[in-house]
Amino acid sequence: MKFINKLLRDEQGATAIEYGLIAALIAVAAITAMQSLGNELSTTFSTVSTKLGESNTVS
Repeated sequence: MKFINKLLRDEQGATAIEYGLIAALIAVAAITAMQSLGNELSTTFSTVSTKLGESNTVS
């Protein structure tokens, strides 16, 4: 019985779970930001490529 009471009062596992949830939240935020940045970079490179192609045909 003492062992079960000790386990119920031990909060170390709860702390580990909290840190895991925080790490997961940070990972989701980072993935979202990187996807957005990737889309913007793709658009930028496509625009630059198009402009370079236009300038080569005019010359």
